[in-house]
Amino acid sequence: MTALARPTHGRMIGGVCAALAKRFGTSAATMRVIFVVSCLLPGPQFLLYIALWFLLPSEDKARQAW
Repeated sequence: MTALARPTHGRMIGGVCAALAKRFGTSAATMRVIFVVSCLLPGPQFLLYIALWFLLPSEDKARQAW
């Protein structure tokens, strides 16, 4: 597993789904479908996405920190 950081390439809106897909070894498309399907269920999915967008560093900043 890799560190959780938003990629600079291959992201659509904020890169959260792409980061989670890379971390767990799935494709970004699969993670996006899972997110969209989960939005049909009640819960704070959008708030979690926005929070992760602000909390996860981008790959550039994560590389500079190491």
